[in-house]
Amino acid sequence: MEKEKKERLWNGNFVKLNVANFLLFFSFYMLMPLLPIFMSERFMADKQTIGMVLSGYTIAALVVRPFSGYIVDSFSRKKVLMLVYGLFALFFGGYFLASSVLVFAVIRTLHGAPFGATTVANSTLAIDSLASSRRTEGIGYYGLSNNIASAIAPTIAMYLYVLFHDFELLFAVSLVSSCLGWLMVRSVNVADRPPVANKKQISLDRFFLLKGWSEAIVIALLSFSYGVVSTYLAIYGKEELDITTGTGTFFLLLSLGLMSSRIMGGRSLRKGRIVENASKGMFLSMFGYVLFAAFHHPLAYYGSAIIIGLGNGHMYPAMQNMFINLAPNSQRGTANATILTSWDLGVGLGVILGGAIAESFGYHAAFWVAAVGNALGVAFFFAYARQSFVRNRLR
Repeated sequence: MEKEKKERLWNGNFVKLNVANFLLFFSFYMLMPLLPIFMSERFMADKQTIGMVLSGYTIAALVVRPFSGYIVDSFSRKKVLMLVYGLFALFFGGYFLASSVLVFAVIRTLHGAPFGATTVANSTLAIDSLASSRRTEGIGYYGLSNNIASAIAPTIAMYLYVLFHDFELLFAVSLVSSCLGWLMVRSVNVADRPPVANKKQISLDRFFLLKGWSEAIVIALLSFSYGVVSTYLAIYGKEELDITTGTGTFFLLLSLGLMSSRIMGGRSLRKGRIVENASKGMFLSMFGYVLFAAFHHPLAYYGSAIIIGLGNGHMYPAMQNMFINLAPNSQRGTANATILTSWDLGVGLGVILGGAIAESFGYHAAFWVAAVGNALGVAFFFAYARQSFVRNRLR
């Protein structure tokens, strides 16, 4: 009976950390599709300015995440999580004070740091709460909380925007959601892990999983596409396709694809088909980005959302398992930080370059660059990263 209890997938702590992750990303996705519109309407910012300002959030998360992995591996993971989650919630109050582009840029950039640290700490603690026999499967299901949030939050945000046209209301909803997430983290009951041996010996491998460098390049190239499309989706739909509330529907369809493929992919991951799942997901998402770039029609707009969702739902859990399988248990935080840092790097480049390209050559050119970036990631995975993982995996 005791063994059966330990082997449960959905134990109490894992459920609480999934709820906390949902509330974290609900807060995040409430604002993400509408901040470009907020800056355009409130500050009359152009596309390139929007891209530069919004990229600050991702850059801050990118800078903090490698250090977060080291800290999470070296100190009490719950205490670290409570601290950074609390800071993440607190920063939502700062948006009410944004009276100019400069003030907004500072607040938004600083907010990225606790977000980056929280995602590393929460995911690492969630993996810790899983039995080793259910870990591969559990990693896949953990991401469902992100996906459900990304399905619900943009939809709610867009309808609130249309009904009330009140950005302060959206800021308030995000603030409340993140505070509830902090309370959920506080209720998690886990024992402190012993500190990492020789943690005073600082080396690059404590901040970045060197064995996973090729996988990191793949993730960065794939997330570049997502950075371009997700950031300029709302303005593109509004200006060129006359779709006003369609951003919420796009993210809903994207998330439905993500959720269904994660559930289907969970069975394959349980059987150890990590590389196969990653391969299938990459091809699907690549097709989705090409469809989005090639056809400027509502059917392609919404159809690509489902296809990209199906692809990323297979790809991302498989890639996260690759990073975890390349690292010893003492570097689990570093492994999580590395994949998240790589994702942030790609998204940040997508936001910056996407804005510059859209300003100079239009949205169509920006979306084609996104599709090409995705294709390069797929090519590098099959040319090198896939074989590198098989050679270096620890389990």
